[in-house]
Amino acid sequence: MGMTRPLPAYFMDIAMAEARAAALRGEVPVGAALAGPQGQVLARAGNRVEEWHDPSAHAEMQVMRAATRLRGGQRLADCTLYVTLEPCPMCAAAAVHFRIGRIVFGAYDPKGGGVEHGPRVFAQPRCLHRPETVGGVREREAGALLRDFFAHKRA
Repeated sequence: MGMTRPLPAYFMDIAMAEARAAALRGEVPVGAALAGPQGQVLARAGNRVEEWHDPSAHAEMQVMRAATRLRGGQRLADCTLYVTLEPCPMCAAAAVHFRIGRIVFGAYDPKGGGVEHGPRVFAQPRCLHRPETVGGVREREAGALLRDFFAHKRA
């Protein structure tokens, strides 16, 4: 049977909108959306690290936490996480514990990523759970958001 595959374009649109909203709040522009098994939006968020003075307030962490509260359980194996940037090691490790079924991300993060770069959390031999991952979805658009944000901050 398997998990229903929601349309990535729709959920990446939501994630990109959340990233743009985060930038307007002065946050690093990363956005996320969590798709449920029937293609419903379970949660959406943008980074709130600065606003909440919480280094764990990444978009991915917020949507995983919100979805488990909504569903009354900690497992999200039938869900897909859409995020504009390759998850960092903290978010990748959390995705393991939330048992996320699939992760679709935009821009790759050679400096801070934890999926295709850095510790490659899911590739570790003792990793408890390995979500399916798809990277590079709307990579140019997501990367441009980040580059523009940091160029503006430096100016």
